[in-house]
Amino acid sequence: MPSSGDVHHMNFITKLFTKERKLKIDFCEKNLDRFLPKELQNEYSTFLSKKNIEFKEYNCQSRCEECKISPYAIVNGKFIAASDSRQLLDKFKQLERDEK
Repeated sequence: MPSSGDVHHMNFITKLFTKERKLKIDFCEKNLDRFLPKELQNEYSTFLSKKNIEFKEYNCQSRCEECKISPYAIVNGKFIAASDSRQLLDKFKQLERDEK
């Protein structure tokens, strides 16, 4: 019979391999100010508070041309833009589903 130390070790290994992949989302503060309407803020907040989502806001990401045109974020290192903030949130949700 394995000792309790072995069981703990096995659980750790199991958790390591079954761990959900996280979405890391980087936002430009100026872009959010420009494109995120008040009526969507709660939906964004709810999505971003999920345990498999990590996000950061940066004052500027030096993507000024894209920033002026449409809402965007850098998701797991990839530039993601959308026609509006609703579509951007939908893209986040699709990426989250794809990660599972």
